[in-house]
Amino acid sequence: MPMLYQDLIGLKRDGTALSPAQIAALARGLSDGTLSDAQAGALAMAIVLRGMDAAETAALTLAMRDSGQKLHWDHGPVLDKHSTGGVGDTVSLVLAPALAACGAVVPMISGRGLGHTGGTLDKLEAIPGYTVAPDPDRLRAVVAAAGCAIVGASADLAPADRRFYAIRDVTATVASQPLIVASILSKKLAAGVEGLVLDVKTGSGAFMRLAEDARALAQALVTVAARAGCPTRAVLSDMSQPLAPAAGNAVELRVALDSLRGSPQAAPRLAQMVLTLGAEALSLAGIDNGRARLEAALASGAAAEHFARMVTALGGPSDFLERPDAYLPPAPVISAIPAPQAGVVAGYDTRAIGQAVIGLGGGRRAACDRIDLRVGFAAIAPIGATVAKGDPLALVHAASEAAAWQACAAFLAACEMADTAQVPELVMEIL
Repeated sequence: MPMLYQDLIGLKRDGTALSPAQIAALARGLSDGTLSDAQAGALAMAIVLRGMDAAETAALTLAMRDSGQKLHWDHGPVLDKHSTGGVGDTVSLVLAPALAACGAVVPMISGRGLGHTGGTLDKLEAIPGYTVAPDPDRLRAVVAAAGCAIVGASADLAPADRRFYAIRDVTATVASQPLIVASILSKKLAAGVEGLVLDVKTGSGAFMRLAEDARALAQALVTVAARAGCPTRAVLSDMSQPLAPAAGNAVELRVALDSLRGSPQAAPRLAQMVLTLGAEALSLAGIDNGRARLEAALASGAAAEHFARMVTALGGPSDFLERPDAYLPPAPVISAIPAPQAGVVAGYDTRAIGQAVIGLGGGRRAACDRIDLRVGFAAIAPIGATVAKGDPLALVHAASEAAAWQACAAFLAACEMADTAQVPELVMEIL
């Protein structure tokens, strides 16, 4: 006789490791609704308090992967990337088409802004007509035409995770390493990924500020992905300042377009992250000289061509890459944020910058909030930059003069000036 859900929850509450069959039963209950919201919340809390070992986490990952549709691709290598979230992180917009230009298939499942961090789908929705939720047939057609597609997870992809995450979000159970690992990997595996690179961030703008916490998550992700049969590498990277010199949706999209046009000097940290993650992804697929291949794809315009094909195939303008100004209206107010004193930019409270973007209307405080895609910060001075008093530390893009003034004050409060600065290494470790 099968055990009742409450019996399985009780086992985990008492610290017992659950078997793959027991975990599969719970995942089925999540996807078909027979596991109630109350039971799912109790299960999540039991896991938060008691944890899960690597075998349990792998079993939960696979069970949630198998709870819905799984995508299959006729050719490969099928590669993808996931970031744990940061401010100014536009890597996906450049990396996916660059990998496609190197011969990879990239069905990149992305998300929206979460807390103080920006969302890739929100940035892409600044492009008129771009569809972030294509049906499976259209997704396959887009990938066939462009080699890549940056879209959101459909309701049929890992539905057990979709429901479980929504319940965790309102029961104070998001912060659980095994649940984070299973949530990330179940969607990637359901998308048919054969090789995965992870950008696990640490610093003032990361969800995990401490390097040891980020390293533990990275190791858990790599271990569980290997158990699930997906070769994976994790890059531990710095998020003590915005990755690109911009924070917001349309302003970050403009930086990504500059990078796609082969201008790495426009955003050197972004370019370094794209090349590092891309080279690791291509290495997983057995492709040598990945960094040089990616540099050539960006310099030649091949990556930009794949991006343009993706935009057009997903409903965006066919000339978006050539005429972005025609489709990305500027914010009503654009003003400089002057340095209060001469000196060197010594550091940022990057989380506060992300929160200031939300204050401008560029992010969500609640899921139903409407985003102003025009607003944010651009031309952000990097750590180590020397400025004179009154020099611009950044440009604020705002909907009104009052909003611009408030954002300017918030940015200055988040910026540390000093006589000298230690510029942090971007890539800290590769696991």
